[in-house]
Amino acid sequence: MNSKIEVAIVGGGPAGCTLAALLAQRGIRTLVFDDDKRPDLLVGESLLPSVVTLMRRLGIEERVAAFSQHKPGVGFLARDGSRLDFFFPQRAIKGRPNYAYNIPRPEYDNLLRTRAEELGVVFVKRRAELEGGNEGREIQLTAACLSEVPELAGKHPKLLVDSTGRARVFARLLGVDAARGKRNDVAYFAHFENFESEGQRDGQVVITTLEHGWSWRIPLPGRLSVGVVVDKSAVKGRGETAEERLEATIEAEPVLAAAGKGRRRITPVMTYTNYQLISERGHGPGWVAMGDAFGFVDPMLSPGLFMAMHSADLLDSGVFAKGIGILDQPERLAKAFDRVFAELRDWHEAWGEVIEYFYTGQMYALHAAGEQLSEKYGKFALPRLMEKHLTSQITRLLSGVATRSRYGRNLLKFSTKHLIWDVGPVEDYAIRA
Repeated sequence: MNSKIEVAIVGGGPAGCTLAALLAQRGIRTLVFDDDKRPDLLVGESLLPSVVTLMRRLGIEERVAAFSQHKPGVGFLARDGSRLDFFFPQRAIKGRPNYAYNIPRPEYDNLLRTRAEELGVVFVKRRAELEGGNEGREIQLTAACLSEVPELAGKHPKLLVDSTGRARVFARLLGVDAARGKRNDVAYFAHFENFESEGQRDGQVVITTLEHGWSWRIPLPGRLSVGVVVDKSAVKGRGETAEERLEATIEAEPVLAAAGKGRRRITPVMTYTNYQLISERGHGPGWVAMGDAFGFVDPMLSPGLFMAMHSADLLDSGVFAKGIGILDQPERLAKAFDRVFAELRDWHEAWGEVIEYFYTGQMYALHAAGEQLSEKYGKFALPRLMEKHLTSQITRLLSGVATRSRYGRNLLKFSTKHLIWDVGPVEDYAIRA
């Protein structure tokens, strides 16, 4: 491994630690600035099968499995009590794992950091001090910061990586604007004991359409993560604190109140806002953003941690696989980054499309129409076979394996437009603000 620090990553969350570990495996010496300050609870506790592939590359799956809950799929409960279940296939999907995990985030994040350290990544427990750049850099570490970090030896890294999550430190410093989503949601969540998960199989995540908004229930070892996502206007009058608002919302929603009748909250309540954002640009001379620092997706369907770690994978395979020399070729580097971010934007668009089908109620209505076809024509009739094929394609979209598939996306678009028959108005299934 080279002795000189070539890349400095600002932020030691899952995206930053994943990229640092992948670069270390390539022999690229990397330093991570991390003040080691993060909340005890974080959104992103439920993973997708594609993340398991990255775990295997990093050599950590067995350690993750030891403190996590096996996840076989996701269930969706509509307001009318109907249920839509997706389970990962019995066999691997396109050679990728056909299962995932629900993870306690502190343990998972700490393991990613430990693995990066095992591979030789240097961690500096401090905030990076940044300023406008010179000498061909758009942003840079201050002279004081360079002098106070012995591992840098006063020499500026060739590339700075923004992995500061929703703080978007580089974008804020440089004035990079972002496209924000149309929702005005707020999420409150905590961990509970004695709260019914309603999963049909152990570890199944359950998403419920509420009278206002929606909720998640994520089984973890010995506890259940329960969150509610509602428009900010819906929690007015439900208390002043996050604890009061979460408890009042659970009590106001019959399905949650019944499932949590004997509940005991065992963690503080965390609050998250603004769930949809994509930066107008993700790189410039001397820097690149990744994970939530570039953009984040609505938490419906749990794509967040996948997108964070996958952005690291794309940067590794799309840029650094070409050799460390690319950092000395600005035009070639910019083109490589452009290709990476074109793919990332397509990922965001694809997730946005499939998530919107749940918000509008079209996914539930399509399922209801399919159930009626099955009852009318029988198990082996052509309509039933079509419904089975569609369910398979939707599972691939939701799993992260084929979320960007044009065939799957177009099939779902066609089906929601032309195959919803003899059911109630789609609006009856929609998630209400």
